Amino acid sequence: MALVPLRPGRAACRLLPLLCGGARSKGASLSPGAPGRLGQRRYKKDVLPSPDRPAPSVSITEIRQYLRAQDIPFHDGYSCLHTPSLFTGDRGDQPLSAAPFTLFIDKTTGSFLCTATLAEGTWQDFQANVEMRHRGITPIPPASSEEMEEEMQQAREDARCIWERALPLWELLDEKETKETKALFGISQVSNATLKRFGVRYLRTARSLVFPWFSPQDATLKGLKLVRVEKKGGTITYVEETLPRFDSYRNLFGLSLIGRRDTELVLTAWELDALALHQAAGVASVALPRGASCLPPTLLPYLERFKRITLWLGEDLRSWEAAKLFARKLSLKRCSLVRPGNLQPRPLEALNQGLNVTKILRSALLASHKSIVSFRQLREEVFGELVNTEQVSGVKWARFPELNKLLKGHRRGELTIFTGPTGSGKTTFISEYALDLCMQGVCTLWGSFEINNVRLAKIMLTQFAGRRLEDQLELYDEWADRFEELPLYFMTFHGQQNIKTVIDTMQHAVYMYDITHVVVDNLQFMMGHEHISVDRLAAQDYIVGAFRKFATDNMCHITLIIHPRKEDDEKELQTASIFGSAKVSWARASQEADNVLILQDRKLVTGPGKRYLQVSKNRFDGDVGIFPLEFSKASLSFSSSKTKVRLKKMKEEKEILANKIVEGGSGASKKP
Repeated sequence: MALVPLRPGRAACRLLPLLCGGARSKGASLSPGAPGRLGQRRYKKDVLPSPDRPAPSVSITEIRQYLRAQDIPFHDGYSCLHTPSLFTGDRGDQPLSAAPFTLFIDKTTGSFLCTATLAEGTWQDFQANVEMRHRGITPIPPASSEEMEEEMQQAREDARCIWERALPLWELLDEKETKETKALFGISQVSNATLKRFGVRYLRTARSLVFPWFSPQDATLKGLKLVRVEKKGGTITYVEETLPRFDSYRNLFGLSLIGRRDTELVLTAWELDALALHQAAGVASVALPRGASCLPPTLLPYLERFKRITLWLGEDLRSWEAAKLFARKLSLKRCSLVRPGNLQPRPLEALNQGLNVTKILRSALLASHKSIVSFRQLREEVFGELVNTEQVSGVKWARFPELNKLLKGHRRGELTIFTGPTGSGKTTFISEYALDLCMQGVCTLWGSFEINNVRLAKIMLTQFAGRRLEDQLELYDEWADRFEELPLYFMTFHGQQNIKTVIDTMQHAVYMYDITHVVVDNLQFMMGHEHISVDRLAAQDYIVGAFRKFATDNMCHITLIIHPRKEDDEKELQTASIFGSAKVSWARASQEADNVLILQDRKLVTGPGKRYLQVSKNRFDGDVGIFPLEFSKASLSFSSSKTKVRLKKMKEEKEILANKIVEGGSGASKKP
């Protein structure tokens, strides 16, 4: 059977009426679309953390200088500075040196977290509390909103309700049911002793494994993750549900079981992998709450005490790329990575196959490396790309299979330039293009400078639901709840912006939320703030180059929308239409972009225009071509119809393509 990667976690609220027998304490309804919900619905504020605030201007040097000036002792850690906690003393005038070093300041953002009291806040909050302490006032941890506190309290109560109804898997009365359940989840080789140690239970009503989140401070139950199996033909999909909600599920499964003397740790992307590692190798292991999609910075303080961390996140190339990115956050000098391969699958699969897990861990590669490497060091990675060609091609679009045939997939570290005539639907198309990937777990950041975020979110929600929700308002909450679970964030910029401010915000989002796809709509809104030259083509080259560098340095795909120059409505756009008529400017800009997509809108004498998507540059393997798009106004969707779509590929010889580029053409603009 084929295994599908874990889906992004989902809020467990849709299961609670079933899990808890319909009994709920007073609070908002957890049944989306329930009768009467529309008139009683509460609007949530700041539920999702957002990168809309500019990146903190504080540097690590400024943080150290401030701490020294305030006579606050600190230790220099891997990802954080360790200081005495401001919130554990009884009086504000007590010396800080007497307090335990349980407060951690993130070196990148300046945000802090006290692991003893769970107080957290920004660098400005930390400074404000230091000033309060100097005035003899007891520091007060930054408080969450009343609505957020109520929601978290309700989530803990719901988690307790589920936990009490779940049973230890080995205590099921029917031994046959126990064996069948273990086989279903692929844990037949996992012993009851291991399941008991980690507190794993089974919820019959939902046919789900239940993984508890215990507080490292007092071992109290803070939350749950439920995992169930869905079968479709020969494919098995694991679906996750969390309490509290997915974005607030800040835990490291198994952390409370690790002893104080343990200095080495294995970081996994799945709870069952953590179980397998402990059983097979006896090592300290924990699982990330969101799998390989994200390592929230709020978890870094809990990992500071480990001198060596091995990342073993999975068996595919996406997991390998995530491991390399996470190692940057954790400090490269203490991290080792298990490279995916036939003899190095994910830990649970290694246990099931009887592989030597300890040997695999010992073969982990050091994350840090010199600036210059030899082919001998790259040899295995090159072989891995040759063996896993489908994974190397990137994430496939589900709504645009014809695009997969040309571009092969969506890959990290690339720059895609997208253009089309005014009014052709560029923003509508690219929102669906990005939504398709986001629904498959690609963490996405939208920067829309032309239309506001409310309108953009409305377009994407309509595309997500595939219907006009204004005609079915009773379904709004159901679809909004599902949409809210996507790893999707928005920048709040509108109108003209400075390129440095935009890049700084993107950098902040990549660090905080592990963004792997950024959409910028559009380049023209950054042109007015650039004063490097009165030549707009030079400014355009500079901005495109800045995005190119960001994509490479952060292994993040950038999709940049550019308005073309004014063309005759009867003529198709060419690649030169994007960059102007100057051959030199086109040559420089074309070198920066990995992909160039053009939305062609062919006007007819009578009747509506017919749209085509043209791939005029594809650096990955050279395939270029066009295919028609059909627009559905009800769902605001450009997804291809169910009928067979005619795809026209255009393979060009290198010499012909080079000649067309010199002439300012696209090399792929033949009319069908």
